[in-house]
Amino acid sequence: MKNKNVQIPYELFFQLLQYHLMDMDESEEKIKEGLEKKLNSLVERELYSRYKTAPTEEEKEKYRQEYLDRRGIPKDFRW
Repeated sequence: MKNKNVQIPYELFFQLLQYHLMDMDESEEKIKEGLEKKLNSLVERELYSRYKTAPTEEEKEKYRQEYLDRRGIPKDFRW
């Protein structure tokens, strides 16, 4: 995998600084939530990109379904 940059909100960055550099453990739960949220958005973006760039229709449909499942779109609401 290529080295990519990831942007995080300033508040999360500051909480990470406090946690690691100042040993302030109060923000641990907020840091976990923020990192989980970011990870989920990265996974969803990757699935969407694979859906848009898949070479075959079968692969496109597979990634589209995975993306919609992760987003929580009900099966009876999909086209």
